[in-house]
Amino acid sequence: MINNQKSEFETLLDSTFSGNVKLQPGELVEAEIVAISDDCIFLQLDGKSEGQLDTAEMIDKEGNLTVKEGESIKAYFLSTKNGIKQFTTRISGDKADKTILENAYKSEIPIEGIVEKEIKGGYEIQIGESRAFCPYSQIGLQRIDNPEDYIGKHLTFKILEYSENGRNILVSNRIILKEEQQDKIEVLKKSLHEDTVVKGTVKSIQSFGAFIDIGGFQALLPISEISRSRVEDINNALTIGQEIEAMVLKLDWKNERISVSMKKLLTDPWDKVKSKYKIGSNYAGTIARITNFGAFVSLEPGLDGLIHISDFGSETRINHPKEVVKTGQSVRVEIKDMDIEKKRISLKFFTESQLDENLKQYMEPESDTYNPFANLLKGKK
Repeated sequence: MINNQKSEFETLLDSTFSGNVKLQPGELVEAEIVAISDDCIFLQLDGKSEGQLDTAEMIDKEGNLTVKEGESIKAYFLSTKNGIKQFTTRISGDKADKTILENAYKSEIPIEGIVEKEIKGGYEIQIGESRAFCPYSQIGLQRIDNPEDYIGKHLTFKILEYSENGRNILVSNRIILKEEQQDKIEVLKKSLHEDTVVKGTVKSIQSFGAFIDIGGFQALLPISEISRSRVEDINNALTIGQEIEAMVLKLDWKNERISVSMKKLLTDPWDKVKSKYKIGSNYAGTIARITNFGAFVSLEPGLDGLIHISDFGSETRINHPKEVVKTGQSVRVEIKDMDIEKKRISLKFFTESQLDENLKQYMEPESDTYNPFANLLKGKK
């Protein structure tokens, strides 16, 4: 009986003080937004405990609120003021004195700063009245092509080292971005699978492909996956800020890599080759590219055939196909052979003499293509 009474008393005690959530300064928590005012965002913690966050932290550059009631956010515990727990997602740089900086370092709380200028090995960062150093390797997620592009930017940093009473401060922006990226990856893991069709925005263009923003994560669109046709200059196919639709090719969560394809969403012309093209028939085409062993002719987007140098039919010996044809030139070709399984088409030039010969055979009554109408016309002469 006594044990039962003790158990009931402990249960009552736990429920009574369930609102007393003990947190250490700098501790990261995830909490639900229960209300939003002009000045404060009210957070629901475990049990009956509540916290507050400055609304200004959740306002974007355009002045729009980026969160809403019912959503969950992650924030760092700062302190308890008048019995209310205070939280932040980052410390504003203009409010940071040396004491705040030291506490931010010890508690690993993000802090805002301005990239002031380039110095040897990296950047000088202004945080309040203090100066910090950020190495090139600790700013951004991608390789830096134009270091000067960061000058003047307001970024969020984590203090890696704080010593000599604030005279030596080492910071990293990359750590913040990696943490944010990891959160986005966890969200994407639930919705993305191979062959999923996604929409994204072109963020940057390289010679080998483009990086596409998908839900805050940058996926690679290889140049070979942009179109069924060969893309010679990627800048002619894509532009920064362009919205595209693509299919997920590969997900590598371990290495945090996603590759996508626009080509996969386009109809494969090889699906209709057998019914659309016949061996011995001639078709119009365009010289797509030239190699030392022949020329590739585009019959339609994504469908190329090869004219081997031995089938150029020139009376004089040629050393290179470019002596006879040039890229973009319109030509008429005849299909010599097709291997649909290997996706190969062998071509040769179709000449005017062949056209004349075909017409002659068509008009001759002794030919296999005997035309009684043509024979009747001959008899009227």
